[in-house]
Amino acid sequence: MNGVRRPAPRTLRGRLSLVALLTAVPLMLVLTVAFDSVAQRRLQHQADDELRTRAAAVATTVDTRGTTVRVLESANDALLDADVWIYADRQLLEQPPAAGRSTRVADALARYGGHRCVTATVRRPLRLCSQPVPGSGSRATVVTALDLSPYRSSADTLLLGSLALDAVMLTCTYALTRLAVGRALRPVRTMTDQATQWSAVASGERFGSIRHPAELALLGGSLDALLDRIRSLLRYERRLTGELSHELRTPLSRIIAELDWWQAQPRTADQTRATHQVIADAAESMRTICDTLLDDARAGGIAAPGTAEVLPVLRTLAQVPYTPGHLTITVDGPHLVAGVGPVLLERIVSPLLANACRYAVTTVTVRAHQASDGVRVDIVDDGPGVPPPFAARLFEPGRRADPGDGQGGAGLGLPLARRLARSAGGEVTYDSEHAPGARFVVSLPAG
Repeated sequence: MNGVRRPAPRTLRGRLSLVALLTAVPLMLVLTVAFDSVAQRRLQHQADDELRTRAAAVATTVDTRGTTVRVLESANDALLDADVWIYADRQLLEQPPAAGRSTRVADALARYGGHRCVTATVRRPLRLCSQPVPGSGSRATVVTALDLSPYRSSADTLLLGSLALDAVMLTCTYALTRLAVGRALRPVRTMTDQATQWSAVASGERFGSIRHPAELALLGGSLDALLDRIRSLLRYERRLTGELSHELRTPLSRIIAELDWWQAQPRTADQTRATHQVIADAAESMRTICDTLLDDARAGGIAAPGTAEVLPVLRTLAQVPYTPGHLTITVDGPHLVAGVGPVLLERIVSPLLANACRYAVTTVTVRAHQASDGVRVDIVDDGPGVPPPFAARLFEPGRRADPGDGQGGAGLGLPLARRLARSAGGEVTYDSEHAPGARFVVSLPAG
């Protein structure tokens, strides 16, 4: 049978309060035992002082100057004789009435002689002390007794009071510890609530701007790092979603156009097969786009190694129904090879070519050639070009020079092309000195 686990407080405040309570319990017990021991010793000392005082008073009534010990009479004989034994050597001269068995203890003290005190219980707790009577003649001893019941009652009362005080102190310790820990942890709870709220809305607020104690400052720094990480992941997720949506729009438009054309009127079997082939190619393109972008995301922006002949890729892109304009493709050499895979090369050039065809007035020219540092692909159009004030923000995601130009688009194509090119060790730049129109240059390592 498994051991039963002892329940423990679920909250940190409860656990710290319990630790403080368990730490205080043995300390209070030790203090209580020490206090009780000191109190009992003090009461016993007071009882011994009382006995010595009484013995000294009785000794004044004992005459030891002669050959025999005589007990003198005094006005307070009745008071002095209470619980008093007088011995001449070892012979008992006087004893209290109804002394009983306590006389045996007094006899033993007289027999040993000197100053001695013992505690005995004879129907009641007694403290007995012996004291020799000074004198030049016979030797005499006085033994006095004192009832310890009042002293023990006082000791018991002190012990009960100490235990009651211990209970009050432990209760206060637990309550004050919970209060203090709760107040100390309140900023942590506030920071937790703020972190939860900020992470849900991807807020830019951070704890570094708020003054905290050193320990909470470290916690705030860790939470700030986590919030920055969450914000970066959310931004990356939105970017990836936007890029997928942007890249999938063209093949999806081809599928929709083919289906509309095929449903417009009856088609022959050859036309139907051609439509199916176009749809299949577009679906395969969509799958390739998803795989490429997801592989790039998993690789952390590092492109997988590969090579591709530039001319076949550009010819494949030329078959996409870009409008308007006349598209011219020129490649220096039939076997110009880039140091990226065919799919990645297509994804780099495609947004630039689509953008050029969208804004061109009559002509779009694509020229691929060998450069000293690899392969270059120039995409040139005769459109309005990029406004100079906007050139610095051209590759920022979601930015468009004129959102109301009626051309559509989400401003994600150019940033995607540059990011993919950089993942392969290349670059995409805009030639701001080219006029009229726009000229984009793709630089890639040679294959």
